[in-house]
Amino acid sequence: MGEVFTKTELRDAFPETSQIDRRMRDLRDRGWRIATNRDDRTLTSSEHRFVEMGAEVWKPGQAKAKTPAASITATQRREIFELDGHLCRVCGIAAGEAYEGGVETAQLDVARRDVLKPGARVEVEMVTECRRCRIGGRGNQADLARVLGLLSQMSHIERAHFTQWVESDQRDFSIMEQLWGEYRTLPSEARKTVQNTLKAN
Repeated sequence: MGEVFTKTELRDAFPETSQIDRRMRDLRDRGWRIATNRDDRTLTSSEHRFVEMGAEVWKPGQAKAKTPAASITATQRREIFELDGHLCRVCGIAAGEAYEGGVETAQLDVARRDVLKPGARVEVEMVTECRRCRIGGRGNQADLARVLGLLSQMSHIERAHFTQWVESDQRDFSIMEQLWGEYRTLPSEARKTVQNTLKAN
């Protein structure tokens, strides 16, 4: 996995196969992840990268078996986007927004996410992700059991504060957290000035 190829190389490797572009789209519908330069900025416009194998289409019955992400309806896709606030649930970017440090804009899609649940059960759920995070997040697993475990350890005050974040789907940072973040970015001499100021007070 990770190999880079061009369509010309693909046509040369499978000369008997017509409509090679359509065949690649069919593979994507069956769980194959093939990156283009829209997903991976290290690729040229003529290059593709093999990221992950999907259904083994050469086996009987597999060629027509689409993945859950491919088989959902437009209505279901829209509902998933709405439930996720039309944001990538990995990096938080919205559709059409430009990524930091570049001109590439985000495209959202529905992805499958393995969710570890209490009792060590793993279930697949659908989630909104941008294409860049889908390429970089191969094999990610959400740990619901751990989240619920940590939630049970919270004090009443912590739980109430966390509930506010959940209800607004946004975290508010305290002055102390903002200050800590800015302090950590200071050069060493500037940090020493802060340290001396604290000692003096």
